[in-house]
Amino acid sequence: MNLPLFIAFRYLKARRSRHIINWISRISVAGITLGTMALIIVLSAFNGLDHLIRSLFNSFDPEIKITVVEGKTFTVDSTRLESLSKIPGIAMWCSVLEENALLKYGDRQAVATLKGVGSEFERISGIDTMLIDGEFKLEQEGVPMGVMGQELAGQLGIGLNFINPVHVYVPRRTDKIILDPIRAINHRYLFPSGVFAVQQEYDSKYFIVPLDFARDVFGYRKSEISALEVSLNGTARIAQVKADIVRLFGADYKVADRLEQHTEFYRVMAAEKWAIFLILGFILIIASFNTISSLTLLMLEKRADMQMIQGMGARRAAVRRIFLWEGLLVTGIGMVSGLILGVVVCLLQQWLGILRFPSSGSFVVDIYPVRLLFTDFLVVTGMVGLVGLMAAWVPLRVMKKRYFAPGSADE
Repeated sequence: MNLPLFIAFRYLKARRSRHIINWISRISVAGITLGTMALIIVLSAFNGLDHLIRSLFNSFDPEIKITVVEGKTFTVDSTRLESLSKIPGIAMWCSVLEENALLKYGDRQAVATLKGVGSEFERISGIDTMLIDGEFKLEQEGVPMGVMGQELAGQLGIGLNFINPVHVYVPRRTDKIILDPIRAINHRYLFPSGVFAVQQEYDSKYFIVPLDFARDVFGYRKSEISALEVSLNGTARIAQVKADIVRLFGADYKVADRLEQHTEFYRVMAAEKWAIFLILGFILIIASFNTISSLTLLMLEKRADMQMIQGMGARRAAVRRIFLWEGLLVTGIGMVSGLILGVVVCLLQQWLGILRFPSSGSFVVDIYPVRLLFTDFLVVTGMVGLVGLMAAWVPLRVMKKRYFAPGSADE
């Protein structure tokens, strides 16, 4: 241990002649501890929420989605589909047709998005893992069936027996003016087979139906679709597969991975996370003023010691390093304590579920999710260390000419 660090450590343990200095030092350590702990907890909470939402999106959204840049529907020839299946990394694909429709069940009505899908959709999306009632079945003995979101089912008052059909009403696609309102509406019906719960955006919106049923009720041709949803195998590189699909389909089509399908949402989540991080960092900077006060008062108390050490031949830079180490020790103790407490709180949340969502059973999970990431520890450690270094450097910079003996060596 070098001499400045040894003296700083002795100063940190020694009792001060003025008790106010002891209290300010303790407050400095406590402020840094609480600030560091808050940063770890908040970042872990955002990580847990982000991971939960991504997992919910991943259970419904495809790994890659192909849509047309202009218009709502498009037609893909069989040759291009065969070429799509041969791209390395693609496991399977599914044709999809989405449009809005009016649903009627008994005396209740709701506007929803009919999502017509092929038989591959269940394996591509993993929607069967999100079913809370019934089963994923799109047809039974030639009768079309569908699966809808939990909130949409609640709006329509669909119970557990699924014995009554859901009526679907869609405006007829025609250029002619039809005066008879009955003829201007396409009307079909199908039976609900199950209810899924992913997250509110999907639960209140989607009714998954057979692709042929969707084409029939919306009046589209047999080959028309609104999207191709692609599933990849475990060894595929998404960037490479996307590039291959873009070369195959051309600039008239949009190829989006899961992140790009919800770009704005993830951008807002990241902005909220780092905005809270900066706010807590600013609070940490304010708390560091206690360190500045503590070091300033310590310089006043140890002024005679500084002059004596310089008189014994110590250089001015070595004396300054004593108080620099003092500030860094205070910051280090607070930072390590805060990191430990933050980890403990997060682990207790994971194991015991201290913080829970209200109205248990209304959410996908009951316990607020947290997730510890090593990168967050690096960011928090770097920020707290930088704040502590500035807090130790400021009083030395301002007070060195006043409290160091003039004429002593600077190096």
